[in-house]
Order: sequence, then structure tokens, then C-alpha cells
Amino acid sequence: MVGRADEDQIGVGPYPDPWPDDPRYDPELLATGDRRNVVDRYRYWSVEAIRHDLDQRRHAFHIVIENWRHDLNIGTVVRTANAFLAAEVHIIGRRRWNRRGAMVTDRYQHIRHHAEPSDLVAWAREAGLPLVGIDNLPGAVPLGSSPLPRRCALVFGQEGPGLSDAIRAVLDECRSIPQFGSTRSINAGVAAGIAMHTWIQQHGEPPHFD
Repeated sequence: MVGRADEDQIGVGPYPDPWPDDPRYDPELLATGDRRNVVDRYRYWSVEAIRHDLDQRRHAFHIVIENWRHDLNIGTVVRTANAFLAAEVHIIGRRRWNRRGAMVTDRYQHIRHHAEPSDLVAWAREAGLPLVGIDNLPGAVPLGSSPLPRRCALVFGQEGPGLSDAIRAVLDECRSIPQFGSTRSINAGVAAGIAMHTWIQQHGEPPHFD
């Protein structure tokens, strides 16, 4: 039986003797407890062991978000990408971004930086991945009207202005999220979550562990 957490604390306390003989476990966490926001399967595992395990099961979609104005939504996008097990998150523009919203999930999620849209395009073309913009632009196709490509990069713009002109010009297609209220657009972090869940519904399988 693993250590029990105090009622007001997240996670579990120190692991009782004898400790498991498994290289995936982190001795420090076994000794002091694991208060991280991870599923029970990964309790006491090292960061490296968790990343390695996730890498065996990552999905075929990538997430791209522009960061020209230090968008505070990026942390939320990274956290959601981790939840849906995206292959990678790509950030175009500023290298610095607010990690608070990621809730430390950036430790387990592959993140790649591109200084300019042209750098992303070069990478996507070499990888053979279509760029699918998610924005309510004229001519955009409703998100769920047809299946998303299984291997693709879902591209999101800044909160407010949406996709930049430079990115719009290189998209292979653009999808819109149907809305029924008065607002012109929804939060970029929310839009990313909806798009990822749509991909999972179309191509994903129920989560399973060995």
C-alpha cells in the first residue's frame, strides 16, 4: 500500500518500507512523498520515466500557438496538450511564455520553439504534416463537418486577433468552431481544448496502460 496523503494535501506521503525495486521510481519522492499533479499510475515515478512512458503512446497531432504578445493562454494550451497526449507543442514568436497555467505539465510535454512562421512551415513540410488553422475566418469549414487529418498540426492564433496574416497564408485548411452567442470569438485555450477533443473523438482510442 502506498503512502496516504493528508486530507488537505494533494498526492501521497512517503512510501512505506520496503520500497519497490523499480528504476522508474524516484528515491527522493519515495522518501518524502509525491505531491505532484499526476495520475496515480505515475506516483513516485521520476520525470524522465514519466516522459519515456508517455512517448510510447503519444498521438499523431501537434499543437501550434502564436506568441507575439506574450499570450497568457499558452500555459493552458500546454496543460491541455498534455492531457490529450499531443506529440508536441510548437510556439511561434517569443520564446518566453507564462508557465503558470501549465501547472508543471511542461515537464512532461515536448515543446518546440520557432522564431518565425516560416520556420514552422519548413518544419511541417519536412515532417509531412498539414497545417490546420482553427479560427472563425471567412470560408473556414466547421470543425466537426469532416474528419481532421490523423497526422496534422492544429494551429491557433493570439487571444483577440486570432491567426496572423503570415500564418493564414500558409495554412492547408482552416476550421471554425460553431458558436451561437454574441461574442466574436472564444478563448484561445478553450478553442484548443475543443479542437484536441474533436481529434481524439475521431482518431483516438480509450486510454489504456500496460
